[in-house]
Amino acid sequence: MKLSIGIVGLPNVGKSTLFKLITKQEVNIANYPFATIDPNIGIVPVPDERLEKLAKLSGSKKIIPAVVEFYDIAGLVKDASKGEGLGNQFLSHIREVSAVVEVVRCFESSEIIHVENKVDPSKDIDTVNTELILKDLETVEKRIAKLEGEARAGDNKKIKDFETVKKIRDGLNKNILAINLDKELLNEPAIEEMNLLTAKPQIYLLNGAAEDISEELKTKIKSLQADYLISDLSGNQSVNELIKKAYKMLGLISFLTTGEDETRAWTIKKEAKAPEAASAIHTDFENKFIRAEVINWEKLLEADGWVKAKQKGWIKIEGRDYEVQDGDVMEIRHS
Repeated sequence: MKLSIGIVGLPNVGKSTLFKLITKQEVNIANYPFATIDPNIGIVPVPDERLEKLAKLSGSKKIIPAVVEFYDIAGLVKDASKGEGLGNQFLSHIREVSAVVEVVRCFESSEIIHVENKVDPSKDIDTVNTELILKDLETVEKRIAKLEGEARAGDNKKIKDFETVKKIRDGLNKNILAINLDKELLNEPAIEEMNLLTAKPQIYLLNGAAEDISEELKTKIKSLQADYLISDLSGNQSVNELIKKAYKMLGLISFLTTGEDETRAWTIKKEAKAPEAASAIHTDFENKFIRAEVINWEKLLEADGWVKAKQKGWIKIEGRDYEVQDGDVMEIRHS
C-alpha cells in the first residue's frame, strides 16, 4: 500500500525547507508567500536498517525499501477556503493523502516575514485548521443538498446517509476537526466517500528549538488528539522521526522478503492477515493464497540463512488466519 503525506501550513513556516530536507530535491524556496504554486511530490525511502542486513545475508542484487510520498502543498492563508491566495487549488491537493503534517513556525526571525506579521503558533494552527474545516463544510453542504432530495424519494439508505452527514456538519460547525468526532461515524461509507480533509490524521511539526515551544502549545495539540515533533529542520534525524510517527499514527508496519534477486520491505496495515499481506506483493496472491512460511528477521540472521533456519525448525508454516508481525520475513505459497 502507498503511504502519502501532505505538508501544509502558512507561507514561510518551513514547509519547502522540510520538503527539501526530506527528498534532497531542489524546490522553489523563496522569502515570499505562494512561491510554490503546484505541489512538489517526492518519493522518499523509509529508513529500515533490517534491509541491508538481510540483503548481505541473502547476497541480494538489490534492496527495495518501503516508500513514502510527500506532497509539499503551497502555503495556506486566512480565507484560503474562499480562494484567497489560490487556496482552493492548494486545498484540493490535500484530499488524496493519507495523513497531514502541519508545519508550525515557532522561531522568531526579522529576516523571514510572517504572513500575519507576528509569530503566534497557536493562532497559526487555528488559521490552518479553520480553513480545512471550512473546505470540508463546503463539501458536506453539497452532499447534504444532494442527499436531501434523494431522501425525500423514500430511499431508506439515503435517509440514513442524510442524517449521518448532518451529524458531521454539526461537528464541523462547532469548529471540531472531523477526526475528533465519533469514530463509528467516520467509518460510515457516506462519510468515508467524501474524503474529508479534517478526517485525516495530523502530525504537527513545530519548527524551532525546544525553548521556543510553550507548554500551552503542547497542551493545545494534545487537545486536538494529535502528535507533534519539535525540529529546527537541520538534520535527517527529524525526517526519520517524522516517518516513524506517520507509520505509528496510521497503524502501518512492514514485512520483508529476501533472496538472491532482492530484499524488499512491504507496507501493510497492522493486524493484517497473511492473505492481505500477500496482496501487497501481487493482488492475485490474496485469493490464491495457500500458506506463508514465516520467520522473524532477527531469528533468520541468527540462523545464518533460510536453509539453516528450516533445519533448526525455526520457519513457521502459517495459514490464512495468521496476523503478520512487523519484521516478519515471509515466503508466500500460492496456487
